Amino acid sequence: MSGKKLALISILRAGTGILDGMLSVVPGARVGHVGLYRDPKTLQAVEYYFKLPQNMPERDAVVVDPMLATGNSAIAAIERIKALKPKSIKFLCLLAAPEGVAALRTAHPDVPIYTAAIDRELNDHGYIMPGLGDAGDRIFGTQ
Repeated sequence: MSGKKLALISILRAGTGILDGMLSVVPGARVGHVGLYRDPKTLQAVEYYFKLPQNMPERDAVVVDPMLATGNSAIAAIERIKALKPKSIKFLCLLAAPEGVAALRTAHPDVPIYTAAIDRELNDHGYIMPGLGDAGDRIFGTQ
């Protein structure tokens, strides 16, 4: 994959925490952002921002988010990205839950998932167990 034909797409806000590392590997990549938050009652993704590079049909897309918990944010982001018809889409995270992997595979079987580790399970609030807590809060020092 050529860096100039690659789009790194960060799921805001936690995805920005691994974006610099990805850009050090592929410095010519273009960057896009999908802003989503998880509704605390339904655990469904709610979009508030969407901005991707131009010419997506000419690009491979790598969606980055530190964690894949329920999978709802990744599924929603990928649905929106697919509408722009990139050449390919891959999902990259650091930590995943089995439930999120299963949900993303079911919703988008054509999108490969790359992760460093898969933890045990989700709790009833949709957090990965034993997990690391909220990735955005850990990265930005918030709660």
